[in-house]
Amino acid sequence: MNIIPEITRECITDLINNNQREDGRNLDEYRDIGIETGIISKAAGSARVKIGNSQVIVGIKPQLGEPFPDTPDVGVLMTNGEMLPMADPKFEAGPPSEASVELARVVDRGIREIVDLEKLCIEPGKKVWMLFIDLHIIDFDGNLFDTATLAVLSALKNTKLPVAKMVDDESVINEETTMDLPLRGTEAMCTFVKIGENVVLDPSLDEEAILDARLSIGITDAGSICAMQKGGDKPLTKDDILEAVSTAYSKVPTLIEKVKNA
Repeated sequence: MNIIPEITRECITDLINNNQREDGRNLDEYRDIGIETGIISKAAGSARVKIGNSQVIVGIKPQLGEPFPDTPDVGVLMTNGEMLPMADPKFEAGPPSEASVELARVVDRGIREIVDLEKLCIEPGKKVWMLFIDLHIIDFDGNLFDTATLAVLSALKNTKLPVAKMVDDESVINEETTMDLPLRGTEAMCTFVKIGENVVLDPSLDEEAILDARLSIGITDAGSICAMQKGGDKPLTKDDILEAVSTAYSKVPTLIEKVKNA
């Protein structure tokens, strides 16, 4: 956790209690968002997303494999998060940290609602597409949940799968013919933190360092909540949660539109 001076904590809290923020944003306002797709030539799909100075790169690698025994006609989706030391001094090389595992799981939880895994089946019980999604945190300035979710969504929409079929119990891949990744829709996530008396959207690094509680909400373009994650040591009130959900519903369409226009 970032350690910040008490005077900075008090200054940020006082501003938020007065409906202001140190970077001049409204309490329910995102920082600038930038999206690029197709940035990794060797990946089937890729994207780079920036929210403020936070930056995440995503690459997607598909390969054929055997399905899990309990889901013989469903494709496999695996999400991995890597917080690179170059992104923040507190990130360390080596096994995944608790924060990177949480990030990968929360992002994975949301996108499972929109990837049509049944259409990734080549032959039940024998061959399915397995999608390996790698998140690389390049710069960290707060709110990785929303940044990573936008990056994965953008990479999924950029993904092309080669056509595959079974011939005499052998899988045959036609690399020259590709298809779009089958998706049921789109999804975006909005992350809020409670500081002092108010809830704010898209926390900066300093705001995350002093948060009382955090709430991330994933919503599909169909209007259903597909993921929710609570963080922080202190509770949220019913009014805090309802306010966050209402704001998320108003912001998600704009986030999804940015992905479509990327």
